[in-house]
Amino acid sequence: MTPFGFGWVIRSVKVRPPGPKRLGWLEASGWRRGPTVIAFSPIPSELVGDPSTLVTDSAVSDRPASPIGLGPLRPAPAGMPDPSVTPPTVAEAGDPFSAVRVIDLLARLERGRPVRLADIADRLDATYLDWLFPVAVVADVVLQLQANWMADYRNSGGIVVADGPHGPTVTIEDSTRVDPWIVRQARREAASCTERLAEFSRRDRPSGD
Repeated sequence: MTPFGFGWVIRSVKVRPPGPKRLGWLEASGWRRGPTVIAFSPIPSELVGDPSTLVTDSAVSDRPASPIGLGPLRPAPAGMPDPSVTPPTVAEAGDPFSAVRVIDLLARLERGRPVRLADIADRLDATYLDWLFPVAVVADVVLQLQANWMADYRNSGGIVVADGPHGPTVTIEDSTRVDPWIVRQARREAASCTERLAEFSRRDRPSGD
């Protein structure tokens, strides 16, 4: 067995060199600088410590593996609040979730008379308490409907937007062709909502499937 392994540990013992004054005195008395002292201590060949506290490989392998996924959930403690509260949402122009709510209310308005856009926004705010509908967003949806109507029927009589004495208004034509047409507009926005939800649900999947 050699002193450089196979059961031996090499430790380098550092000796603090003497100061200049003491070095001169030591050299005058016959002292000479020597090499670094190397000490060897044997590595224990048996387990060290209290055997009852040692963790062996067999003890680690006997532990049950952590399961993947959640098991059955226990009932909620008494008094737990309902966590299905939704955060407040500010309606935005071009957002299908906002548009489908505006169109749903427009489809229920009285036909053939002007209605203020501000009143429409107020009713939306009162209906969807966790939403806030700016008048500008309502106007954006109404103007888009007006453009769609003109593209389908080549006239502007179906959706009329005007500046009234108390703010901008919208008048919806009182005819039988409005209902099926406005239903198609709402379904188009609802389909866009479904597409966005499907895209969102795929974001936590690495494969994107």
